[in-house]
Amino acid sequence: MTQPLIKLEDISFSYPGRAATLERLNLELHPNERLCISGPNGIGKSTLLHIIVGLLKPDAGRVYAFGSQRVSERDFHEVRRLAGLVFQDPDDQLFCPTVAEDIAFGPLNLGKSKTETLTIVDQILDRFELTHLRERITHKLSGGEKRLVTLAAVMAMEPRVLLLDEPSNGLDEATTERLVEILTSLPQSMILISHDAHFRSKIATRSQSLIDGRLEDFDPKCKHAKP
Repeated sequence: MTQPLIKLEDISFSYPGRAATLERLNLELHPNERLCISGPNGIGKSTLLHIIVGLLKPDAGRVYAFGSQRVSERDFHEVRRLAGLVFQDPDDQLFCPTVAEDIAFGPLNLGKSKTETLTIVDQILDRFELTHLRERITHKLSGGEKRLVTLAAVMAMEPRVLLLDEPSNGLDEATTERLVEILTSLPQSMILISHDAHFRSKIATRSQSLIDGRLEDFDPKCKHAKP
């Protein structure tokens, strides 16, 4: 088997004054996988993604990403460049005045020239069928438009892995189907958190549920599988 792109080994994490959120959790994401994770609200799914990119530090355990163990903040700078995290709330991610500026922000910060960046923006807008939103004010977009723009902005940075936190939340049926088409067409491996079993069934190559601080494989058709 190929080396995993992301590997969490015996990860434990607790928020101050609370019981353990994650307890000796293990996870592996391999090339060409779309791993979908489910579980009740507040059980630690978003926490898991934040640990992968170093926004939270585990109490115990080891984080490996792209062939190296990641410990220091400097280590995670590279992880955040290679693993594109799409937050659950798009308003946490959209901060530039217009759609084009938001998509351009990442490439410019990676050292791309203005000419290169404009080409990337045009290509991404075309790929996601968002060209009509190019000069729109980001905070005036609909919820579905915001979700697609945040994904487009992350993809403009050419990540090797996508980390998606409830990407279909609040989307109408047509936009959800469009999102499914986009995600299944992408070459990137991904970890996707979602409560929507129908959405997960169209995306996942492998499914797990977060239960009692650990990840468990499950067959979505089994009666004991948790949503």
